[in-house]
Amino acid sequence: MGFSAAWLALREPADHAARDAALLRAAAQAAGPQAVIVDLGCGTGSTIRAFAGLLAEGAVWRLVDNDPELLRHASAAAPAGVSTHRVDLRDLDSLPLDGASLVTASALLDLCSLEWVEHLAARLAEHRLPFYAALSYDGVMHWTPPDRVDAPVTDAFNRHQVGDKGFGAALGPGATEAMAAALERRGYAVHRADSPWKLGPDQCALQRELIAGIAMAAAEAGEAQAMAWGGTRTDSVETAVCHIGHTDLLALPPDAP
Repeated sequence: MGFSAAWLALREPADHAARDAALLRAAAQAAGPQAVIVDLGCGTGSTIRAFAGLLAEGAVWRLVDNDPELLRHASAAAPAGVSTHRVDLRDLDSLPLDGASLVTASALLDLCSLEWVEHLAARLAEHRLPFYAALSYDGVMHWTPPDRVDAPVTDAFNRHQVGDKGFGAALGPGATEAMAAALERRGYAVHRADSPWKLGPDQCALQRELIAGIAMAAAEAGEAQAMAWGGTRTDSVETAVCHIGHTDLLALPPDAP
């Protein structure tokens, strides 16, 4: 499982626009006045930029990823107080959690397995750390104008999303609820908010890349009409609007303010 820096740059404006603003502010508050934040699957450091202006001066970031090229991009763009850590995210016991005040992840949970989610919840509870996970795909896609093939393509894409993405059988659209349940069993207070992408004609490039990825995944999952659907959708990006559902989650440990 991996993503290119070009794809991450293309999607970053949509990600920032989609994040639930209230939950983002609450996550910044949960990090505390001397924030030490561990960002899992950091990519090029988009989460740092999403928190811009919300944290107290002197915030420390520990960016965690297994891709050295993405870590290089993240380091080059990072402000002071940032360190990078090349860690295989399957090895949650190696995460640099000591002294942290918040753990974050963006567009990651839906790629992970139930076993991974349970292990992460145990690690968070062990350190009594708040957790903010943004932009987890929720299985919902809407297109305007609609097409009769939208539903079968979405169904096939969602089947593809629960395949192995590098962490075992992925949770896909069920990831947020699985993470919430794992943390609630450990006494956490869990808050959720919708954070959908709403892409219009002004985001044609992102729509094209998104459509190509959806069509390919749906075809791999057995939808015979997927590639033709992709061609039709690509031809209409200059007039179409799409809604891709995501969910944000903030989980606060017991007795947290």
